[in-house]
Amino acid sequence: MLLIVLMSVGCDQATKQFARTGLMDRGAISVVDGVLVLHYVENEGGFLSLGARLPRPARTVTFVAFPLLILFWIIFSLARNKETGWRFIMGFSFIAGGGLGNLIDRLFRDGRVSDFIIMGIGPVRTGVFNLADLSVLVGCLLLLVGPWKSHQEA
Repeated sequence: MLLIVLMSVGCDQATKQFARTGLMDRGAISVVDGVLVLHYVENEGGFLSLGARLPRPARTVTFVAFPLLILFWIIFSLARNKETGWRFIMGFSFIAGGGLGNLIDRLFRDGRVSDFIIMGIGPVRTGVFNLADLSVLVGCLLLLVGPWKSHQEA
């Protein structure tokens, strides 16, 4: 569990540092024939910049205090439940790692998260995201698929 969290945070912070030093003020850079685009932005909101226009105290509660409570709940739940399946542990570990990666940005970058990845084919594109967001997505997918797989394996 700790290895997944540390790897998620480490990869996230390393790639964000690369983005801040190598992509800032460069505009969009197309990689892999436009399927992957690197474009540095700073996001004061959540997913797809939702909440970016909230007053600063509301953003602090929404994007710092609430995620901290969720992270503590995840750690407490995993430590307390000894019979948890591996998908549950891995899923919450990826979510905790991604949440911690973005929380580090918010705490040390004046409430902003560094985003720099856009993916898509043709007109179908994602919003701008980072590896912490991807870690949270992987964790959620593991949690969603976990119960279905467990029933099939039983």
